[in-house]
Amino acid sequence: MPIKTQRDLPAYAILERENIFVMDEERALHQDIRPLKILILNLMPLKEDTELHILRMLSNTPLQCDISFMTVKTHEATHTAKSHLDSFYLTIDDVKKDYFDGMILTGAPVELMEFEEVDYWQEYCEILEWAKLHVTSRLYLCWSGQAALYYNYGINKHIVDKKVFGVFKHEVQHRKVPLVRGFDDYFYVPHSRNTTVDTNEVRKIPELVILAESEEAGLLLCMKDDGSEIYCMGHPEYDRYTLDKEYKRDTEKGLSYVELPKNYYPDDDPTKKPLLQWRASSNSLYSNWLNYYVYQSTPYEFNEKYMTNLMDKLNKNN
Repeated sequence: MPIKTQRDLPAYAILERENIFVMDEERALHQDIRPLKILILNLMPLKEDTELHILRMLSNTPLQCDISFMTVKTHEATHTAKSHLDSFYLTIDDVKKDYFDGMILTGAPVELMEFEEVDYWQEYCEILEWAKLHVTSRLYLCWSGQAALYYNYGINKHIVDKKVFGVFKHEVQHRKVPLVRGFDDYFYVPHSRNTTVDTNEVRKIPELVILAESEEAGLLLCMKDDGSEIYCMGHPEYDRYTLDKEYKRDTEKGLSYVELPKNYYPDDDPTKKPLLQWRASSNSLYSNWLNYYVYQSTPYEFNEKYMTNLMDKLNKNN
């Protein structure tokens, strides 16, 4: 899929070197189609790495995507240059009147804090409310998945005894649901988190459907039955070396609790090249989301008039 983004975004050059079709704004203007408008709320500290990870995932369908990046204004980033944020990132104030076909909300390294203790929590809640009326389908990753389940349904996270760290096997549930169409019975996804969501609490919510879980890692994937909310507790966007970098970073810091990521290094030897076991299923997840819940669910003219008519119909039915 051609990714439309700014040519001077650092990830642009890397994707071109990987032979991924990236289209700049000038060329996109000459194509007589409406690209899918995708907004990415990037809460990760190393924002440029996350940009690259997610853009790779979005590049595997024939659909053209117009990508915009967003950050929170109530938190000062310390691992990404202000010039980068000023050049490539929007805030909620910039998009309040806009409409997007899809939105991805990333994880954040704040999972051991209570949600209300996070300095941008109120802004995050504002973004969630705004997105309900301005975005067709939202894909929440890791901390954002836990945070949105808490905000929308009151399901709280729980601290685990030992960090869920590595690549874990998950079993597909409800395989006729389009989001997991084409998946094998079992598939692998990376995790790196200290908290979890109780699957039994999710099952109590009638409109939520559990689509994948793991005996070791717990809940991975669930969604609202209308496809407007997708919750993923892992990191399908990670590349081969993301967990490797995290493990070696924490080891060099001398942190006593650091353990080898599970099912990751051949023979559990961190000097060996990590195994890449999740790329195919991750590509399918993003492709299915874009196709079935974004492209096929969004009208050609997605605007305030459409949303007003939709809300009127929903209110009449209720």
